[in-house]
Amino acid sequence: MHARGFYGAILVLCSLALSGCDHSGKPSVADEALRPDQVMNFSRLYSQNCAGCHGADGQHGAALALANPEYQAIVDEGRLRDVITNGEPGTLMPAFSQSAGGMLTDAQVNALVSGMRSHWYQAGALNGVEVPPYKTDKQGDAAHGQQVFTSYCASCHTTGVQQQNTKSSSITDGSYLALISDQSLRAIIIAGRPDIGHPDWRSALPGHPMSDQDVTDVVAWMASQRQQTPGQPYPSRP
Repeated sequence: MHARGFYGAILVLCSLALSGCDHSGKPSVADEALRPDQVMNFSRLYSQNCAGCHGADGQHGAALALANPEYQAIVDEGRLRDVITNGEPGTLMPAFSQSAGGMLTDAQVNALVSGMRSHWYQAGALNGVEVPPYKTDKQGDAAHGQQVFTSYCASCHTTGVQQQNTKSSSITDGSYLALISDQSLRAIIIAGRPDIGHPDWRSALPGHPMSDQDVTDVVAWMASQRQQTPGQPYPSRP
């Protein structure tokens, strides 16, 4: 074989070998698996940790709708971070931070908070509106709260007595109240659940928005309906 032909064959073989290093289907850096504590993408973190309760897009879940602009307007980032980090006592919301026994790093908790705000917070959503505060130190009047419930809530929500003659679930059902905190009740009453047609504090009785005291009192009344042994009633002992 001529020297020129020999070296030409060598070059062809080398080029084929090199091309094989970049063939279709070879994993790229982007395809490399990340350790769980390295995941920082909001969509992925939300899907893996939040969507099961709060819904795939922050709504239509069993728990409070995080994609509700009114909820995002009344809650601050510190509160969101605290709930994700430490959970919510009196509810099924667990602690997600590693410092509290969960799986997420502080950076991942911050990524969730930042993602929720950038996706679902709307600046000025409640500007010019007198909004009951997210939290309150006021004492609630349960007796007045029952009157507030009758005026603002009873047209949609039943109580235990009413539920006996209907097929709808009762808002004072012991199992429901055992799974939701007073603060969660307050947040839903103020911000509503637009994803399921639940009005906010202004719309339950058009033209007559609930006051801070009204919200506080109806939460107090609902809290007074909690049972010591929720769920299946225990038989009374002689």
